[in-house]
Amino acid sequence: GKFWETLIMAQITRGLRNESGVSNGEDGKANGDGKADGIKSKLAEKIKAPLRRLKKGGKRDENQPPQVTHRPVFAPRNVPQGVALNGEDSSRHYRARSKRAKHEKKETRSHREQQYGLSARERDAEFLSHGPPELTKLYKPLSINMSKTRTKRDEEIEHYGRYQFEELDFSDQIGNIVTFRARLHTIRRLSSKLIFLVFRQQTFTIQGVLEAEHTDDGGRYSLQKIHSGTNENASRGIISEQMVRAVLHYPLESIVLVKGKVRSPPETVHSATIHDAEIQVQEIHLISQLSEHVPFSVYEAENIGKFRMREGEETDGESDEEISGESNSRSSQASASNGRSSETSVEKSSRGSTEGGRHNKALPLLYRLNNRIVDLRTTSSQGIFRIQSGISNMFRTYLDSQGFIEIHTPKLQGSATESGASVFEVNYFGRPVYLAQSPQLAKQMCIAADFERVYEVGAVFRAENSNTPRHLTEYTGLDLEMAFEEHYHETLDLIDEMFKTVWKGLYERYGKEIEIISQFYPHEKLLWLDETPRLSFSEGIQLLLADGWTDDEGSPPSDTEDLSTRAEIRLGQLVREKFKSDYYILDKFPASARPFYTMPDPGNENFTNSFDIFIRGQEILSGGQRIHDAGCLEKRMRRLGVEPEAMNDYLEGFRWGAPPHAGAGIGLERLTFLFLNLGNIRLASLFPRDPKSLPKHLGGPNLRHPEASTTNPPWADKTNHNQDIIPKVYQPLEKLIANYGDAANTSWLDARYEHWRHATTGAVQGFVPYHGFAITVGEPLCAKSQYPQVVSAYLNYIKTERRDLKPLWLMAGPVIEEFLGDKCNWRTLSPVAENRVDPHNNFASKDHDVARKIRHAERERVKNFEWPKSKQLPTEFKTRVDQRIDEWKAKRKAGAQVHLTEIRPWIDEEHRRYFYAADGSRDGRVHALLVLHQLSPENGYQVKFLLEFPGAPSGTIESLNVFAMAAIVAQEPDVHSVTYGTGATDAVVGGRNMGKGKLKLLKKSYEIINKRLKLTNKTEFREKFGASLDRVYVCYPWRGLGPAGIKTIVDFMQEES
Repeated sequence: GKFWETLIMAQITRGLRNESGVSNGEDGKANGDGKADGIKSKLAEKIKAPLRRLKKGGKRDENQPPQVTHRPVFAPRNVPQGVALNGEDSSRHYRARSKRAKHEKKETRSHREQQYGLSARERDAEFLSHGPPELTKLYKPLSINMSKTRTKRDEEIEHYGRYQFEELDFSDQIGNIVTFRARLHTIRRLSSKLIFLVFRQQTFTIQGVLEAEHTDDGGRYSLQKIHSGTNENASRGIISEQMVRAVLHYPLESIVLVKGKVRSPPETVHSATIHDAEIQVQEIHLISQLSEHVPFSVYEAENIGKFRMREGEETDGESDEEISGESNSRSSQASASNGRSSETSVEKSSRGSTEGGRHNKALPLLYRLNNRIVDLRTTSSQGIFRIQSGISNMFRTYLDSQGFIEIHTPKLQGSATESGASVFEVNYFGRPVYLAQSPQLAKQMCIAADFERVYEVGAVFRAENSNTPRHLTEYTGLDLEMAFEEHYHETLDLIDEMFKTVWKGLYERYGKEIEIISQFYPHEKLLWLDETPRLSFSEGIQLLLADGWTDDEGSPPSDTEDLSTRAEIRLGQLVREKFKSDYYILDKFPASARPFYTMPDPGNENFTNSFDIFIRGQEILSGGQRIHDAGCLEKRMRRLGVEPEAMNDYLEGFRWGAPPHAGAGIGLERLTFLFLNLGNIRLASLFPRDPKSLPKHLGGPNLRHPEASTTNPPWADKTNHNQDIIPKVYQPLEKLIANYGDAANTSWLDARYEHWRHATTGAVQGFVPYHGFAITVGEPLCAKSQYPQVVSAYLNYIKTERRDLKPLWLMAGPVIEEFLGDKCNWRTLSPVAENRVDPHNNFASKDHDVARKIRHAERERVKNFEWPKSKQLPTEFKTRVDQRIDEWKAKRKAGAQVHLTEIRPWIDEEHRRYFYAADGSRDGRVHALLVLHQLSPENGYQVKFLLEFPGAPSGTIESLNVFAMAAIVAQEPDVHSVTYGTGATDAVVGGRNMGKGKLKLLKKSYEIINKRLKLTNKTEFREKFGASLDRVYVCYPWRGLGPAGIKTIVDFMQEES
């Protein structure tokens, strides 16, 4: 019971020097035993103060001043039975933790928790807040930066110059103290006293070493001077094991402020981009903490493919274990560098994060795009957008040098006609306007206004429902327009020279970024010639014809029609073979492939003075000469069905005189993705917009219990003036079910469920630890808009706090299924569906068999009753029903029964309605029981129990069911949804990320189990009452299910009679 006093006194009290600077080796004797004892007593008192507060339930001494600190919220020791404590029932919480500790042979942890009522993490947090400054000052989180000062006087870390890795030559900094801000890239644990960290600033990483101070033979620490080379008044502190343990649990991707000494590593560091230096960490402080678990860390994204390949797996396979341990606290743990155990095979590669690994091969594109902010932190994404910035910059610089003026054109225009692209319509004060497909019209108007040469870098919108790797609905256009003297090739020559300047500049300035990107997206260097190959459109068609190329229907290409994507790619291959260039120009396009304002070819009106430019076989630019004669332009417009009157502002410039001019438009994202051969244009768009972007906002109806809201939790408006740990009273589970619940949530009231709580919102997720799985049932109890935040935090809890369990999600609705599939890359399938009915439908009138049975029950004197909701259920009635339930259990058929809940009709009576059928009168023999459980306003009610007892006349259960539905319609006419719960379907339906082979195997396994257990019987019965099927899903991480996992699910839901 004195564990903390013993541990801390041994590590601290004997290790601190006295104020006069006596060394530890002298044991304090140089100043006399009395003085040493006095210091010992003083420090002992200092350390016992926070421990006394722990024993009192975390309360602070009255005389201690309040402090602004980050602390976990915990409940006091005297929490009553059934009240949630940190997300779990208070009694089950400790029983479960004690069991896990015993299994892992860690009885000490359980003993400490029983002694102090706190977990190890909570004790560490409390110690960090209230422990001795000598042990906490080096790693205390910094307060929120609100720009109060520029000198950092209020912070305990001194203000040295903040460094960027890119600015430093670390080989010249050996022995110097540096301070920098960085993200925590990864952590490796070598022992309780030694960890390796990798710090990241954009594309640069450096290794850090944090080592607890060594003790002498007496177990004492020696004080370290925190700021080497400063005077005796410098800050002092100890790098203790507590500090090492605290830093070990920092979430990856946290932002930290680090101070340390630059030193030469014993050997070359391969796990960082800086190989010849490392940081001996002296201080490390959290600047920005993660309030939500990241779905994957940058370290995982860049190494996950390598992990799988090292383990002999296919890159698109699955793993029974998590790839890198605790994502929020450490990516891997290693034992000593020599003789690492077999269980850390993944960790052996953790020092090689820059040696390769194709994260684009291992993490699906949709998964990464749905977690775009984390994906943008990867070195490949950082490099992509540096290069894209360079393209834009060099485009501007070159055109500026050629006398161009940058313009900014409006994106709202009155006409929907400009080119062949579709447009987005916008309500502009009650009248329709359209988002510009390009700045084309405005560019030409500027030429008519004598601007001579103009360009723009701006947004372009295309309302094309095209879900290809080459198209976006919004992208950045690089557009230019210029007047020429004799021939539109003057413009083409300028554009050609601009591109070659850009190619050259990219390889000169961004060689390092291109090298990094090529590790993830392998590609050959772009080939171009001093004299760019120029082909007429007809010549390009002749190359394809000579090659024998045909389209999907077997037709050869035509020189009067535009090229298809496949034709473009093949033509690019032929040009590369013939000219040894990836970059070429195709001139004189057919008129059918060009907009109305394109100048016809003077020699053949079927062609135009227009061109496209290609790299790697795909178009990056389209341009040409524009019609500058007003009469010719209007004639051309009418011929193509465009009304000149609708574009009067545009035509005025030509009616008032415009010079000959030409121009072109480039898609910045397409240019970037083709230059780097990324394979998908979305990788070159910061936040890509395509037809599937911007999902509808998730709302919800009014709550039954506003005081139990998760969007405005009870503690949201309460201010903690004393800055102390206040016990948080979470919303009652029963009220949350009534606010947000569906059928599966009501099973959480059973004793076998644990309840995880989201500390910020009070949301709940129920799960059952079962055969190595965290069987997670139903959706979290919170607003749907909070699902991403809550589910992410819950999965992080399972991953870090319940590492002995694999998550397996049952009865997930479409929103959770989409999140787990797209954001977490889980596999999903649906073998079950929610059986819902509208009580306003008259089942008896629609099903003759049901009506016949009801008439039979009436002839047998069966009467239906509802116990008034305003009256308390009498004990006598409960006893009668319980006796009949016992009879029902005894008479059931032998064999397996699949279920999700226990038969406990008398819990949460506030939210239940009770109907029963009896023989002749209310006091007669009970024949059947129907219990409705109130769900969210959206979901109405659940038929929680519908039991027909032995000896009941035929038709009793049908009669009672119809009676209950009629009562709902009469008393609550707004209710249009009643669910019987989930029922098995005839076949498994594949969801997200399901391979054909995997789905085929699961379907076969399900078919066998379905036949043996007759899973669809309940569903078929409910369909008689008009139940429709609402699909719900089973969701699991890669290699988290299989046939054995299916058996686990069935065993979990199976009750042996």
